Amino acid sequence: MEYEHLKLENQLCFPFYALSRLITRAYQEDLDALGITYPQYLVLMVLWEKEDISVIEIGEKLILNTNTITPLLKRMETQGLITRTPSQTDQRKVVIGLTENGRAMREKASCVPYNLIQKMNIDPEKMQIEDVMKLKNQLYDLIRMLEHVEK
Repeated sequence: MEYEHLKLENQLCFPFYALSRLITRAYQEDLDALGITYPQYLVLMVLWEKEDISVIEIGEKLILNTNTITPLLKRMETQGLITRTPSQTDQRKVVIGLTENGRAMREKASCVPYNLIQKMNIDPEKMQIEDVMKLKNQLYDLIRMLEHVEK
């Protein structure tokens, strides 16, 4: 083939895209039971680590633009999971915090990562959990390499 580099199987991006979709699908049952979407789950994980942070900080952690994350946060506020409050030091900034429901969701969601590992049904002859963790660390290395690429 003249354009061998354009074959789907030769693309770096496709396995990441496919894996992301498959992982999100594997989370779906657990997240549906919690009444949240995968992006909402990501926002909650950020807030469970550090509460009362700006929209910009959440966007940076999740590698999302403000115009993507703002509607998501508005829906989460409507659901009673988060609060959105103007910053006391800079009225242009909005500070995101957790409600009691948002904090309680942490306990309910604590099984989600473990359920994913079980659903993966890792074959110890092909891969160990340590291999998965090593791969995760390598993916973070790739993320850091690509973060500087112009938008």
